[in-house]
Amino acid sequence: MHIDVEQLDPAVTEAAVEATFSGVVTVDVGDERILERAFGHAHRALEVPNTVAHRFAVASGSKGFTALTVMRLVEDGALRLTTPVRDVLGSDLPLIDDAVTVEHLLTHTSGIGDYLDEEAGGEITDYILRRPVHTLLTAEAFLPELDGFPQTTPPGEVFAYNNGGYVVLALVAERVSGQTFHDLVHREVCDRAGLDQTRYLRSDELPGDAALGYLEETGDRTNVLHLPVLGNGDGGAFTTAEDLHRFWLALFAGRIVEQPTLEAMIRPRHDVPSEGLRYGMGFWLHATGPAVVLEGYDAGVSFRTTHDAATSTTVSVLGNTSEGAWPVIGATADLFD
Repeated sequence: MHIDVEQLDPAVTEAAVEATFSGVVTVDVGDERILERAFGHAHRALEVPNTVAHRFAVASGSKGFTALTVMRLVEDGALRLTTPVRDVLGSDLPLIDDAVTVEHLLTHTSGIGDYLDEEAGGEITDYILRRPVHTLLTAEAFLPELDGFPQTTPPGEVFAYNNGGYVVLALVAERVSGQTFHDLVHREVCDRAGLDQTRYLRSDELPGDAALGYLEETGDRTNVLHLPVLGNGDGGAFTTAEDLHRFWLALFAGRIVEQPTLEAMIRPRHDVPSEGLRYGMGFWLHATGPAVVLEGYDAGVSFRTTHDAATSTTVSVLGNTSEGAWPVIGATADLFD
């Protein structure tokens, strides 16, 4: 892949300025960072500028971490892709069809009712959680939030992006391993890949190197009351641009899961025209090419990282507003076409 930095740099800057983008953009090729730009503020009230070293929330971008954690349990024999989740849930969440398997949840084909249904409309800044956000600390704590949503389609028949399914995966992982979901991710993904700056951070006690998430491109209102105080299976990890490139290199080098497992996870299973992408198992895939994508969108978060393993190229756009990253992501998307 040839990247014309002299052409890309002004295109990124123009898109960032027009969108009032707040966040960072990086392009890494192998061991070389060929482009890095930071815009806006990590803390507006204190006028702390964003830097490429800041940690940003990635919302659903961390579903890939959840999927890898579950697949590590599969590799270790604690789970099978064909395991019915009812075997682990027992009497909890009784509206989930008994035929739903781990693989159905990983591939968004479970058909279960979603506690955060993205097709239901509304604004990204709406207050949508039914439970007090400070109580949502573990996967078990999400049980009341997940309960009461009827099955929408039979398992295995329809692809429908499902946030609740990934919280159920976290719950299953906790129960079969006897460890918290966060400890599992840190051990099975972060430690294996050497991701020192990637963690699930409480939103009410963020460290100084973590960018606050802002609801709008202007204004000082943050997302602290909109999201669980601690992210879980469907999203919420914080990471850096450098850790993202390190993650991709470790993943394709076989340091997180074995190569056959990775190949199964990035095998295209569904075309998703509404996203202009395909989907594998925990990962989005370029519509026609080999690039692999993690993407996140939530109140105060807009994010995408794309990796081409053949050229060891990673393009990451990490935004700390709800909408600002998308024009910048668009300005970099042609690199993989």
